[in-house]
Amino acid sequence: MMARTKRSRRGYSAGEWGRNRVRVFPDPKTGLYQIEWRENGRRLTRSLKHRDWTRAKNQADEFAAGFEKPELNGRKDAEPEPLTLGTLFEIYGEEVTPTKGLSSRQHDATATKMFLGFLGRHRHPATLSQRDWDRFIRMRRAGTVGPSGRPVSDRMVEHDLRFLISVLNWASRSRDEWGNRLLESNPLRGLKVPMEKNPTRVVLSEEEYHALLEVSQQVDWRFRVALVLAHETGHRIGAIRKLHWGDIDLARETIRWRSENEKTGYEHVTPLTDEAVAVLEEARERNPVTGDAPVLPSSRNPSVNVGVWMARHWWERAERLAGLEPKRGRGWHSLRRKFASDLMDQPLKVLCELGGWKSAKTVLQCYQRADEGQLRQALANRRRART
Repeated sequence: MMARTKRSRRGYSAGEWGRNRVRVFPDPKTGLYQIEWRENGRRLTRSLKHRDWTRAKNQADEFAAGFEKPELNGRKDAEPEPLTLGTLFEIYGEEVTPTKGLSSRQHDATATKMFLGFLGRHRHPATLSQRDWDRFIRMRRAGTVGPSGRPVSDRMVEHDLRFLISVLNWASRSRDEWGNRLLESNPLRGLKVPMEKNPTRVVLSEEEYHALLEVSQQVDWRFRVALVLAHETGHRIGAIRKLHWGDIDLARETIRWRSENEKTGYEHVTPLTDEAVAVLEEARERNPVTGDAPVLPSSRNPSVNVGVWMARHWWERAERLAGLEPKRGRGWHSLRRKFASDLMDQPLKVLCELGGWKSAKTVLQCYQRADEGQLRQALANRRRART
């Protein structure tokens, strides 16, 4: 009987069944690799006390080949190995990244690859310094570092560096299996993150909204539904795309926003306007379904929600049909800013509850913007009050 070796994402097996079969696999709780074998009819499992996949496979091969048993609890593994950036990002990706939303998980994966390529996989995190920080900012701005190969704004640089800071901060608070901190302290703590001085935060105008609404049926019935819901609820397109009919209560005229679909992780229920109810009833007629089906189904697979790229394509096509000149920052999120600005006369607590904002500070800093009419009205009201 030939010896067999089996590889999978869940584990690695070496040896022959009933003779010298050995398996290594990650502990789902700690991420440390375990080794499993049979001895005198008993199945034994021990921790290898490390997260090095290559090393774990080599230990399984040596064990199955008849070499000495691996030092499971001896001096060989008694001391932790020096932490490298590669190991740190791997642990963070296994334990922290899965708790984030889809877009954040995607950014974590992209940023991890970028930082490991830039700083070096075998670099010790404690050796990072101001020089690395400044060099990354300079090269990322120029486009010589990053997946696109193009220059990026300070906002993108800030986004990347805040991820790096989060990883290092997390490592300074976490301990390994010996009770030691993964990192004694964040070596980059206190360094200034570049911030865009005048970020482009476009607020969609009422005229632009109606221009898009007029051509919405020409684009796609799903675009019309998404456009009206974004305007009437003030929510992100990501949350709107992931709505299911189980979230909609047309009888009570309410909509539930699930925590897993919200960037803030905040589950809440908001009332629907007459316009929103009407467009949802149209959607029911266009796509009669049963059960908890997507409100905006994918064309290829109606059982799943429409993708982010299709939503972006709809917007770009609608702009062309409406004759709107392309403008940086004018996209789905400009509707969220319009919602916050339209309701500027409402208490911030009410606005935050309607739009799903956790912080009133975020609304004031990033979303609300008074137009000329509101400014003139405020002055007119002041004059009447003084008179």
